[in-house]
Amino acid sequence: MDLRPLKHVNYLWNDETAAKLSPAERLVYRSNLLGSDLRVVNTGGGNTSSKLIERDPLTGRDVQVLWVKGSGGDLRIATLDNFASLYQEKLLSLKATYAASDPRGPKTEAEDRMAGMYPACAFNLNPRAASIDTPLHAFAPARHVDHTHPNAVIAVAASRRSKHLTAEIYGDEVAWTPWLRPGFELGLEIGRIAGSTPKRKGVLLAQHGLIDWADDDKDCYELTLRLIEQAAEYVESKDKGEQTFGGVRYESLAPAERDEALLELKALTPIETVQSDAAILRFVNSQDAPRLAELGTSCPDHFLRTKIKPLYVDWNPRGKDLDTLKTQLLSGIDRYRKDYAAYYQSHKRAGSPPMRNPDPAVILIPGIGMLASSPLAAEFYTCAVEVMRGAEAIDEYIALPPQEAFDIEYWQLEEAKLRRASQPE
Repeated sequence: MDLRPLKHVNYLWNDETAAKLSPAERLVYRSNLLGSDLRVVNTGGGNTSSKLIERDPLTGRDVQVLWVKGSGGDLRIATLDNFASLYQEKLLSLKATYAASDPRGPKTEAEDRMAGMYPACAFNLNPRAASIDTPLHAFAPARHVDHTHPNAVIAVAASRRSKHLTAEIYGDEVAWTPWLRPGFELGLEIGRIAGSTPKRKGVLLAQHGLIDWADDDKDCYELTLRLIEQAAEYVESKDKGEQTFGGVRYESLAPAERDEALLELKALTPIETVQSDAAILRFVNSQDAPRLAELGTSCPDHFLRTKIKPLYVDWNPRGKDLDTLKTQLLSGIDRYRKDYAAYYQSHKRAGSPPMRNPDPAVILIPGIGMLASSPLAAEFYTCAVEVMRGAEAIDEYIALPPQEAFDIEYWQLEEAKLRRASQPE
C-alpha cells in the first residue's frame, strides 16, 4: 500500500523485524507500534486482532483462532499474554444463540450474556479475559482488524454532521454508523456493513472511534495510519487559528504567579497532576471553554477516566485574587458533588454499580490550566480537548446524551475492564 508522507502519525513498521516473527508475534508487534503513538490510541484504549490458523490441541486439526487484545490490556506494552485466543467457529456460532434470545437488542440482558460466553470459546485454555469489543473483531470479515480512538477521527465522530463529514473525507471507503455501545450488537452491525460492500475498508463509529480491516497485517497497519492521517489533514485544513474555541477570553498568569496559586490550591483538593501547556491554556482561557466543558466528553474511553464532564471554575485571572479563586473552587467542588449525585440518581438502573467518588476528576481554571486527580485523567482530558478543537473547527461538537454516557460509565462490563486495567500483571 502506497502511503503519502505522514505528518500526523508515526510510521514505524520495519519489514526486517516483522519477517522474523511468528503470525501471533506480528500481531503483538503491530499492536505495540500503534500503541506507541497517543494520537492513535490512549493508554489502555483500542484493540487489535488477527485470525490465525492454529493446531487444535484436542483434535490435532488446524482451526481458525481469533487473537484479540484482552480486557484491560494496553497496546503500547502488550505481550502475547495480554491477548485472548478464541475459536473463531465458536464465536460465529454465538450469532445463532443470540438470535434465539427474546428479548434481545442493544443494552439488553441477552446482549450482556454473550460476553459471559466468551470463556467457553477460549482456545488452548487461554485464561485472558476477552474484551467486550471481541464481536467487532470476530464479525469483521478480514483476517486483521484495528480498532482505535484517534483524536482526529473522534473529532469527526463527535461532530453534529458526522455522517456527512465521514463521506466527505473517506468517500465509500469508510462507512458510518450511529452511536451504539461496544458489544455484541455493534459487532453484528460491523459484520452487516462490511458484508454489504465487500470493498469497504472500515467504519467510523459515531461518538466513538474507528475500526478498519485488511487480509494482510502490514496492510491493516498502514490502512489504520492512512485513515487517521486523512481525518487529521481535514481537521488541519479547517483550523481556526486565533479564533480556536471562540478566541481568547483571558490571559495566563506568569509561571511564578501560577506556581504560587497552585500552592494555595493543593491544600484544598487532592491534585496528582497539573498541566499548563499551551494547548490546555488555550482551551481554559478561551471564550468557549465554559460551554464545551459543560457538554462533557464524547468517547467512552475518555469519560470512563474523566467522568462525564470536568469542573470549570469561572475565575477571572486578571485580578489575580487568590482568595476569590479558593472560594470559587470550594463552592464549585461542592456543587459538582451534588450535581454528580443527581446525575447518578437520575440515570441509575437496577444493578448499576454503586456511585463512585463524586469529586471532579478534572478541574479547569482560566489562567492556570488543568488540575487532575491522576496522570491518566489528565491524558484523557487532553485528548478530549483535542477532539473538541477538531470538531469545532470542522463543524459543531456534540457529546453523548447523559443516559448513554451513564450506561457506559456504570456498565458492569466496563467496570470489570477498569478493575483489570488497575491490577498489576
